[in-house]
Amino acid sequence: MIFVDNENIYDARFNLAIEEYLLRNIAPEENILLFYINSPSIIIGRNQNTFEEINVDYVQEHNIQVVRRLSGGGAVYHDHGNLNFSFIAPNTKENFHNFQKFTMPVIEVLKEMGVPAKLGGRNDILVEGRKISGNAQYVSGLRMVSHGTLLYNTDLSAVTNALKVKPSKIESKGIKSIRSRVANISEYLEEIPEIETFRQNILRGIFKDAHHIPQYHLNDADWEAINELSASRYQTWEWNFGHSPEFNIHKTHRFPSGEIDARMNVIKGKIDCIKFYGDFFGQYEVSELESLLLGTPYHPEELLDVLESVDISKYFVNISAQELVWLLY
Repeated sequence: MIFVDNENIYDARFNLAIEEYLLRNIAPEENILLFYINSPSIIIGRNQNTFEEINVDYVQEHNIQVVRRLSGGGAVYHDHGNLNFSFIAPNTKENFHNFQKFTMPVIEVLKEMGVPAKLGGRNDILVEGRKISGNAQYVSGLRMVSHGTLLYNTDLSAVTNALKVKPSKIESKGIKSIRSRVANISEYLEEIPEIETFRQNILRGIFKDAHHIPQYHLNDADWEAINELSASRYQTWEWNFGHSPEFNIHKTHRFPSGEIDARMNVIKGKIDCIKFYGDFFGQYEVSELESLLLGTPYHPEELLDVLESVDISKYFVNISAQELVWLLY
């Protein structure tokens, strides 16, 4: 097995690109280990509805990145107290869906540190029944990734707040995250080193030989390809939000001038159908506004751009474009 250093990149949009690039391009005959730590971010499962998983207001207020990954499973929160590991290996019957094989090296090192970790269910690492790691896998041709998180000293209040969705009625074909009782590994350590030291301890423990860890060093050509992949996939709204499954949203609010009942169907992140109901007053037919919004990306800035291009008061008396965006999103 060889180790790849991500060179202290903390941007989830690049770390996921590094992982995918290694999977598809580097040392197909080798097992590869990659570690990375992300700045505050929410990593969405491939089949999830992004809008259903995040607390939009909290995410925007705290500048939390939202990035979709290639593996399935639920949404997870990352920050500088969370260590992520990726094993890249041949796609064989022995490896795929064998979470025990890929988590056991990590579990053994944690036990050596005095943390009574064990595999729980199919793909979680638990300590005394509390989840410290979730794991997922995905395949590309003859290669596969088995990756997971290690909650070391994560802000658990941010986990709860960032993944708490505003109340609204959302019906979706997406896979909803299962909120599990979680814990930090640091709670079970007598001494709590910095996460970089913890990372090195895990790395040495996996390789068993602290003096010789085989490495592959990313070169300029690798970084150029990684940057292109990050820009074309992981930095795009289409991948992170537009990839969400078709879903229906029902939002209602009573303004001083009347109630607005908005119902939308969103496909591939864009409004496919929208209808306004309620006891509001307006000078023009609201169907004109509905037609104007068709095809608009379901994102507050995009919605505001469209709504500010017309006089909203002609459709909804005493309601501003900003207030309508607040309702819709």
